Amino acid sequence: MILNKDVAKKTAELLLQINAIKLNSKNPFTWASGWKSPIYCDNRITLSFPDVRNFIKQHISKQIETLYGKPDVIAGVATGAIGIGMLVADEMGLPFIYVRPEPKKHGRGNQIEGLLEKGQSVVVVEDLISTGKSSLNAVDALISEGADVKGMLAIFSYGFDISTQNFKDKNVKLHTLSDYSYLLEQAVDTNYIDKEEVNTLKNWRKDPENWMQ
Repeated sequence: MILNKDVAKKTAELLLQINAIKLNSKNPFTWASGWKSPIYCDNRITLSFPDVRNFIKQHISKQIETLYGKPDVIAGVATGAIGIGMLVADEMGLPFIYVRPEPKKHGRGNQIEGLLEKGQSVVVVEDLISTGKSSLNAVDALISEGADVKGMLAIFSYGFDISTQNFKDKNVKLHTLSDYSYLLEQAVDTNYIDKEEVNTLKNWRKDPENWMQ
């Protein structure tokens, strides 16, 4: 869900400007899942641009306070959201932890790194939402350790129906600074793509798994 339309549009503009999001319908990218896609998003690039990362951390922090007040802890999802999660925690003056995809196979076998006490309220910060499975895996890990997970804030979401359903099934609130619809709108406004590419990108989003087939 988008909380602020102006922020959504500006976030999309910034992500395109620094090539954190790349659009190429003629030479599609291949995701780790094997999906062919005309879009590739790597929001970790935002960390290399001080003005962009400051914009993102400030607005994620504001939205967290608007939605939930101040939680006890900010949690980042490894590895993509560790950097931005730390920036948000610092902006809000809160403790920070991060969640691995699975427990370590050595040492103490931690999946959650940092200090988390049972009953503490946590807001999860994520860089990107596709299907939502890895993000919700982090939520499950936090809950299993006794955290009171209030919700999740992410930089960007593709807005797939499957991710909406996955978050609904887990009863986890998700808000994002921007999403696919705002991205397309901004890409058209700035002549980043033409109308033919817009149609291709819209068709991909309807059925990304079978798009090239």
